[in-house]
Amino acid sequence: MIRYDIVLYAGEQERFVEELRELGLVDITTTGWEPSEGDRVLLSDIEAHTKAVEALKAFESSEEFDAKALTYTSGEEAYECYEQAREKRQQLQQEIARLTKLADEIEPWGRFSSEDVARLAERGVSLRFFMAQPAAFEKLASESELTVAEIGRTQSAVYFAVVVTDGSAVVVDGQEVRLPQMDSCAMREEIKRLEAESKALNEVFSRCAASKTLIASECGALKEQLQGLKVGAMAQREADGRLLILEGWAEADTAERVDALLNEYPNLIYERRDATIDDEAPVKLKNNKFAQLFELIGSMYALPKYGTCDLTAVFGPFDRLFFAICLCDAGYGLVLLLAGTGLLLKGGPSLRQAAKLSMVCATATILFGFYANSFFGLAISDYLPVIKFLDFQGQFFSISLAIGVFQILVGMAINIVMQTKLFGFTSTFGLLGWFIILLTGSLAIGLPMFGLEIPFLTASSPLFYALMGIGAVLMLLLNNIKRNPLINLGSGLWDAYNNITGLLSDVLSYIRLFAIGLSGGVLAQVFNSLAMGLSGAGDIAPGTPWYGYIVPIIAASLILLIGHGINLFMSAISSFVHPMRLTFVEFYKNAGFEMGQRTFDPVRKMNK
Repeated sequence: MIRYDIVLYAGEQERFVEELRELGLVDITTTGWEPSEGDRVLLSDIEAHTKAVEALKAFESSEEFDAKALTYTSGEEAYECYEQAREKRQQLQQEIARLTKLADEIEPWGRFSSEDVARLAERGVSLRFFMAQPAAFEKLASESELTVAEIGRTQSAVYFAVVVTDGSAVVVDGQEVRLPQMDSCAMREEIKRLEAESKALNEVFSRCAASKTLIASECGALKEQLQGLKVGAMAQREADGRLLILEGWAEADTAERVDALLNEYPNLIYERRDATIDDEAPVKLKNNKFAQLFELIGSMYALPKYGTCDLTAVFGPFDRLFFAICLCDAGYGLVLLLAGTGLLLKGGPSLRQAAKLSMVCATATILFGFYANSFFGLAISDYLPVIKFLDFQGQFFSISLAIGVFQILVGMAINIVMQTKLFGFTSTFGLLGWFIILLTGSLAIGLPMFGLEIPFLTASSPLFYALMGIGAVLMLLLNNIKRNPLINLGSGLWDAYNNITGLLSDVLSYIRLFAIGLSGGVLAQVFNSLAMGLSGAGDIAPGTPWYGYIVPIIAASLILLIGHGINLFMSAISSFVHPMRLTFVEFYKNAGFEMGQRTFDPVRKMNK
């Protein structure tokens, strides 16, 4: 990354920013920008335009969209029409919901006319309406001298009217009801009218959807306006505000084109230099096509600091392996593969990366699930007895710990390489000593637990003691070669205590791989047992007619579909979250990950 410090006249700001926008290669630093009241209005407009485009894209794929609709003449006109139609539909939907609820409530009153009720009241005959429990109504009708007329009845209430001619007080064990201006039939007619009015708005929405590109261009213009405001607000002003000092960044590969623009631009001076790790330089990742899939995961936490190591290509395969271990079923992996393929074929460009990542996860799950002897909770070994499968429940507890140690060692090795690159090899002695001790212990003591052994490196071999001694000297006495050895010893002992307790916590965290995979597999087996037991499909007697199989098979299929659907949903979430936790906490910590401030976002045209 190349850093540019640019000085130009304040009056040239808009023109210069437009030149940079046309070039699209320079990121102008605007970190720390705080929006004013006017800027917040602009941000709100941008958000509203963005939501409008997204909503219109969804509408365009619906059945209500008219592909023959004409476009508007401008994005501003299309957006205003969309907002008016959206607000109108929202009001209509609220009124429809209110009337629907009210119509359901007054349905037992049947058809009535509020005008007739008013004319009776003018002649001295008042009708008061009540609802009461059936027992209370029966008592009122049999014992009271009031004129009572039942109008409607439900299982829990009776709806009736009391006729009052002399204006006397009426005492009724029930709830008095004030009738609305129209009955339920009239309300439902009004609902139909409102629904037709709402449906007529589809014509407006169709025209807006056909004009969504114009609205997107309008949104791009607003974003460019905001871009210019941010640049002007964060520029350093000198010479009574007549000069602006801007900080910009460009990739080394495109710096020559940036230099050419700056050299040709009048009334401007600049200074350029290579960015260092101490600069708050923006970050742009450069990975191969496979590693790019995992950038989606890494960005959920943070980008790496400029000048340090991008761990995407390293943690990606680990993360997908952990996903497969947690899901641990070839059948579930097959379902995810079909879902990812459908998303890739039917989804838009914005979902392409997520679809490909899902397919990678699914493929890994199918392979590991097959090796773990599970297909929708069924043991594959029952059908392929000649293949030797992994005993997940009996063997994988210790394997998960070994995987954790291996990933931590990889992270520590990366940390050593990066510290050597940045600060020199001698700065890594403390970390290197701890790495040698951990690696030596894993090879000499850990490998024999899995039936493997290095003949010349065992827990009793001279090489083992030599390597452990070298590691101890580096960790305890040479952790900082510029300090007194006694101070290093005290610091090394303290670091050893922290490393041992931290390592124990980190390694034990990997047990979650075993626990999540085991729980999902057990639940799958439980749902299979429930389906066979509750439906009776497993107890059908020989010789039963073919129609005797229909009901048990349908019942078993429903239980299996619902049960495995719930298990797949919950297991998939766990398989996505917990591997990320292992990556962002255990692996990143041991790899010495440092997060960057921001991503590389050059000033560019946004209305394309």
